[in-house]
Amino acid sequence: MAWPRQQKQNTRRRILESAARLFSRHGFDNVSIEEVMRGAGLTHGSFYTHFPSKQALYAEAVTDAARASTLAKLLAAGESRDLQQLLAGYLDMTHVRQEQPPCPLAFLATDVAIREKGVRGAYTRVFRRLVAFLRRGLPAGTAADNRERAMAVAALMIGGVAVSRALDDERAAEALLAACRRIGGELLEGAS
Repeated sequence: MAWPRQQKQNTRRRILESAARLFSRHGFDNVSIEEVMRGAGLTHGSFYTHFPSKQALYAEAVTDAARASTLAKLLAAGESRDLQQLLAGYLDMTHVRQEQPPCPLAFLATDVAIREKGVRGAYTRVFRRLVAFLRRGLPAGTAADNRERAMAVAALMIGGVAVSRALDDERAAEALLAACRRIGGELLEGAS
């Protein structure tokens, strides 16, 4: 008997959520398919019903994690394009501690860099969407200037969280996030 379509979609969603959570915490190489499936409340054997390989799961998990991340929620709430609020919400210790859904751009940056093209392509598409969103919210300026500022702010956001996550000194991590918020805010306002 075939699974109803909705049940298969729900199962796939659980696998993607488990994968994104585990990959964000431990990296691709330190997470097995069995652990992903156990995290989803499923058996290892049903994995290949949903994904052809662990790499394919990883590529899709990057995109799916981006949709579920705090960044996505901030972007969705940012219809008014309050980029300062976006910056503050992203560059926050609750994000670093993964008390809110983590952004794959910050939590998987170094891990994705050594993966195959499909995974890197998924990451690149998520990054480009962030840059495009930032660019649309910047004050009027030349297209090249706004593109550069949007890319710089995106890099400050991602790098600020990634480095803060690696530090073993919470005060230093908080100071780094504050510095990124300040400099990123200046870039958003068009200060030179």
